[in-house]
Amino acid sequence: MSEIPSWTPLHARLHRTLRQKKLLPKNQQVLVAVSGGQDSLCLSKLLLDLQPKWKWQLGIAHCDHRWTYDEGISLHVQQIAQSWGLPFHLRIAPEVKKSESAARQWRYQALIDIAQTQGYATVVTGHTKSDRAETVLYNLIRGSGTDGLQALTWERPLAPGVRLVRPLLDTSRSETLQFCEQQQLSIWVDAYNQDLNYARNRIRQELIPYLKTHFNPQVETALSQIAEILRADVEYLENTAEQIQKQAMAVPTVEEDPASNSPPRLNRLVLQQAPLALQRRVIRKFLQENQTKALSFEQIEAVTGLIAAPNCSRTSSFPGGVTALVEEEWIILNTEV
Repeated sequence: MSEIPSWTPLHARLHRTLRQKKLLPKNQQVLVAVSGGQDSLCLSKLLLDLQPKWKWQLGIAHCDHRWTYDEGISLHVQQIAQSWGLPFHLRIAPEVKKSESAARQWRYQALIDIAQTQGYATVVTGHTKSDRAETVLYNLIRGSGTDGLQALTWERPLAPGVRLVRPLLDTSRSETLQFCEQQQLSIWVDAYNQDLNYARNRIRQELIPYLKTHFNPQVETALSQIAEILRADVEYLENTAEQIQKQAMAVPTVEEDPASNSPPRLNRLVLQQAPLALQRRVIRKFLQENQTKALSFEQIEAVTGLIAAPNCSRTSSFPGGVTALVEEEWIILNTEV
């Protein structure tokens, strides 16, 4: 048997990334979400090897979706955790989820439950540069804006007291496979990832290879860089839009009854001073905060158009009977059905 390298360039890169981005402070309890595939196994082994330097308290979590082609994987991951001397936490879905979205929602809720009940401050996942590139394409095809294109950020709040961290966003899937082979890790081949009934798998198995062959061999890196650039842009725009929204929100006058429950409103004179990109963000946030229905690009544009529209202009009804109308300097949201 060949000698297993104890310290690789991937170890050094992750160590450097954690220091630069301050993703996983020392002495934290860190819960690693492990599916059994190459990416999560790679991340687990890297963190295990770095543990003496960072003094983490690591634990392994596995979410069993009860898919037929995953039978036996829970035991496989448990055996890996035991061989590394790490606590193992298992959650089994009460029922088989029928969609990719429902399965992902249950999985994150299960990870939150483990983290909160077991005292883990951070949940880490093995999302890679390749996943980030696929997400950019997936959301682009669905017509997402910049917020969707910058998805899969390095970290985000997951629940009160719990952060989600993705330390491998500068690492490709081919690199995690090479690492697993070097470290002689037993990869569980996930049959789900081969099912072309799912759009993300078609992007992974068909679209990305096509783009690499016919357009750019480094397309994953290029798309990941786009997401990283947009991440900073979105953060700036969101913070600025929040400040403008606070200025544009109506303040009741002394003549108004504080208990009258006046409808939500925005001051058009404030919004007219802002660029279109910020106008759209303020309108989207305003609508999201005051109605629960999903918003389309057309609906947001219709309300944005009221910023410069004549008095008494209004939109057509949105789902739920909501309309927006102009009264002097105000855009009023009428939620009465």
